[in-house]
Amino acid sequence: MGTVAAKIRVMPESTEIDMESLKESIRSAVPPSAKLHAMDVRPIAFGLKALIAVVLLDDKAGGGTSEVEEAFSKVKGVESVEVEEVGLI
Repeated sequence: MGTVAAKIRVMPESTEIDMESLKESIRSAVPPSAKLHAMDVRPIAFGLKALIAVVLLDDKAGGGTSEVEEAFSKVKGVESVEVEEVGLI
């Protein structure tokens, strides 16, 4: 077993959401079972941007990304949360 890296796309509710504030909210929402490795803002279309978060999880826990997805989806201003990639490190 090892460490799992998951790339998660967080979509804001609108183009008016301040991405820096959203980053801070996501940073504080990371559950104790995960470690935030990186965050980046990616342009999508028509002024809409997505926040891409890479989190590291212990593969031994066996919980997958569901706890992280649930925590991120509860953040104010988040429209949707989608796992883009998952792999072992």
